[in-house]
Amino acid sequence: MTERLAAWSLFAALIAMAGLPIYIHAPKFYVDTFGISLAAMGFTLAALRLIDVVQDPLLGWLAEATRPSRRLGIALATALMAASMAALFAVAPPFAPLLWFALCLTGLFSAFSFLTICFYAEGVTKAQTLGPQGHIRLAGWREGGSLLGVCLAAVAPVALIALTNQPFATFALVFAAIALIATIAMHREWLGRPATPAPNPIALFRPVLADPLSRRLLLIALLNAAPVAVTSTLFLFFVESRLASPGYEGPLLLLFFLAAALSTPVWSYLARRFTPKPVLLSAMTLAIAAFLWTYTLGPGDLIPFAIICAASGAALGADLTLLPALFATRLAQTGTPEAAAFGLWSFVSKLSLALAALIILPALDAAGFQPGLTNSDSALRTLTLIYAGLPCVLKVIAIALLAATRLSDPTKDAAS
Repeated sequence: MTERLAAWSLFAALIAMAGLPIYIHAPKFYVDTFGISLAAMGFTLAALRLIDVVQDPLLGWLAEATRPSRRLGIALATALMAASMAALFAVAPPFAPLLWFALCLTGLFSAFSFLTICFYAEGVTKAQTLGPQGHIRLAGWREGGSLLGVCLAAVAPVALIALTNQPFATFALVFAAIALIATIAMHREWLGRPATPAPNPIALFRPVLADPLSRRLLLIALLNAAPVAVTSTLFLFFVESRLASPGYEGPLLLLFFLAAALSTPVWSYLARRFTPKPVLLSAMTLAIAAFLWTYTLGPGDLIPFAIICAASGAALGADLTLLPALFATRLAQTGTPEAAAFGLWSFVSKLSLALAALIILPALDAAGFQPGLTNSDSALRTLTLIYAGLPCVLKVIAIALLAATRLSDPTKDAAS
């Protein structure tokens, strides 16, 4: 394939595989294996997430400043990500396990963020070589690969239990092998630019923040990511306590991500046919319908909730495919430094996760909700209201903003 889009899909899968271990696998592995208390783990994760959010704009500046040496930077960051994963899961902590956990995760998510920023920034240049529908076409390959990588990371450690008594260590080695293959496959795609003076960080971020449409798209991204942050934070609690179905979290989560992955080529095709804006608005409306149905569920309603997971996962596929494509299109139109701009994009996406953890869990605690225990009807109503109702409110605001936003057709070369 002369366009080498499969390489982009593979590298997207690699990056995505490092996402789930950060937020799901690693904490549970260290709690179960080394007896770290939940309180200590929670405090450490909160501190690490704060660092993760704050550093993204700085990594965007670094990605832009080192663009002339992009291939070397990518190789080093990929090696750091693979080494951090191996240290996290395959190496016995040489000192206090919690400190080792924090150091490994710092290396892992720093490399993960840097690679994500560079990958999306390089995509702006790549899409311009693919014709008038380049941004949508690339987004379909990229986000499809990303979601498949998430699915693989979700099931691999569990599946490996049947094959080895060290499933997480084996997963880390498999991850390193995929990292090597993906790095080689993408090597020719990192074009870089002639050396320039080191950019001023403020000057790099000014163009995207000064552009009204770019600012609007960043705000829409924040509002649109917030519902997923809410449901991700409360998913395990909802399945266990509201549906009274502990043990089904894994299959339902896998169904959600599979639906998102399988839907991406469909959304990409529809966006090329009808333009992205109406297609994205339709997907956001589908998400609201799913959230509203969730509000009616009770104990044992697994089949309806599985349908909801599939529908909301499909809607997420549109969010992850079309919103970044719209943002990339605007960057190409305005000539904004891509890496710095996607540093802000990554910051916005992670900020929603941080805000969800900061606000929602204390609100549940204040309502008297107790995970794993019998809860009052009032506490369960609060859980359901936050899980299903709050995302609807946020989605409605995002829909209103997007509907009022004038966008050019990214399948054409016209400026907005």
